[in-house]
Amino acid sequence: MNINIAEMIDHTLLKADAKKSQVETLCQEAREYKFASVCVNPTWVKYASEQLQGSDVKVCTVIGFPLGATTPETKAFETTNAIENGATEVDMVINIGALKDGNNVLVEQDIRAVTTAAKGKALSKVIIETSLLTDEEKVRACELAVKAGADFVKTSTGFSTGGATIEDIKLMRKTVGPDIGVKASGGVRSTEDTRNMVEAGATRIGASSGVQIVNGMTSESDY
Repeated sequence: MNINIAEMIDHTLLKADAKKSQVETLCQEAREYKFASVCVNPTWVKYASEQLQGSDVKVCTVIGFPLGATTPETKAFETTNAIENGATEVDMVINIGALKDGNNVLVEQDIRAVTTAAKGKALSKVIIETSLLTDEEKVRACELAVKAGADFVKTSTGFSTGGATIEDIKLMRKTVGPDIGVKASGGVRSTEDTRNMVEAGATRIGASSGVQIVNGMTSESDY
């Protein structure tokens, strides 16, 4: 498969103890390797945006992260604030408990709060946290994301009980069809992992080990 792996990677640093120097390094690496984006917590969006000015690297951030248990109104505010600070992609976590309760109305409302705030300004990616869901719930989450106008569905936060699997990527791709992005995140640590995810249907990879991946090495990182 002839793909440019670097252009598919969201170079990620979401640890609570991330320091300014680490975010600076992340942005330098993203420039050097021409990654799709850097993915940072909202507090670092403005700084990352300044660091990446003049490059093609996007600034991605997370909304309702990592639990997804904030209100739609809170997620909408987070999205608007992140975009004002320079984010051009937002990865939101769904209300997982509502999904498991069968409350499709709330889940759709929750996603739509973010997609509406982001529309025309930033790509929206919906994290469904596959490790906590049954296959039926994964399908329903993807269907609701598409209905609510999301640009991508995404497997995982990288902070729960598991990350991306080939089976989940295949299921998500089959559910959303060819026109919605699918992002594999959590546990993608090598070039082989990345290629396998892409073959299964992923169009974006979230990883903290982007440099190792493009250089043919394997990382020990969990995200």
